[in-house]
Amino acid sequence: MKQHVPDAVGEQAAAWFARVQDAPQDRALQVALEQWLALDLRHAEEYQRLASLWRAVDFIPRQRLAALCQAEPVRQLPRRRLLRQALAAGIALAALGLGWSGWQYQQLNYHDTLSTVLGERRQVELPDGSHLELNSATQLQVSFSAGRRHVQLKGGEAMFIVVHDQSRPFVVSTAQGEVTVTGTRFDVRQDMDSTRVAVEQGSVHVQGAGASQAQLTAGQGAHIDPRGKVAAPYAIDANALTAWRHGKLVFDNATLGEVVAEVSRYRAQPLRVAPGKVANLRLSSTFSADDPDALLRALPSILPVAVRQHADGSSEIIAK
Repeated sequence: MKQHVPDAVGEQAAAWFARVQDAPQDRALQVALEQWLALDLRHAEEYQRLASLWRAVDFIPRQRLAALCQAEPVRQLPRRRLLRQALAAGIALAALGLGWSGWQYQQLNYHDTLSTVLGERRQVELPDGSHLELNSATQLQVSFSAGRRHVQLKGGEAMFIVVHDQSRPFVVSTAQGEVTVTGTRFDVRQDMDSTRVAVEQGSVHVQGAGASQAQLTAGQGAHIDPRGKVAAPYAIDANALTAWRHGKLVFDNATLGEVVAEVSRYRAQPLRVAPGKVANLRLSSTFSADDPDALLRALPSILPVAVRQHADGSSEIIAK
């Protein structure tokens, strides 16, 4: 069997892929990889090809992997190490035969329900290589078919890191509308009566329940109101809005009413703020999402307020 010699992009993608597999928790490495992927569309396409092979490993007979690798010691290696050698050899998808077909069927017919409890964050990799990061108290349903990748966000918030696939758009639906992409990084939050979309990288199309729509690019956001009307795009601080991914709540000149609404998403006990002037006080600060009560402890030293504890376990922020 003649060994395939990969081109320069293929060799670079294989090297990046191997490094990431060896150190999956290395944040600096992930940032460097994202920069390399953004340099050229071929980088992302080649890397995704390797990722597809990697996810197909459980469908590939061990004997086939060993034959593809063409190395004597491989028979003693674990299955995933065998695939690593196959990837390094630049093997085409077609070489996987029935193994690839089985994996492809699973990828095109995937259905799952994902959720988090109060205060929980969760990361999930989908069969196409896309990643979801679920915030506190989030529930969604995933449904993949041959022509569409669909997520129904029923409540909460999620960050979507979508692998590019022109033939299968990625659609996130909420009660107020939907967001459509082919590959990008964006955050969608479903509140009680509105949807917020924030784009970190790439672009997305936002469609309201009616005829209202908007196109958002990196650094832009929009809301869909209860009637399905999409607001005009506006500038956002994507890092601040998605700081929850790193366990932080960032407030920049937010009203106390807005702060309380956000912190309540991470507390089991109800938190309220007295109406009027107190609710309109402004706050700029950063708190831990894993310790939302830290806000209550700090507030009286930041603003002219006090925190009143009630017998039912709820808390209320009042004027001092």
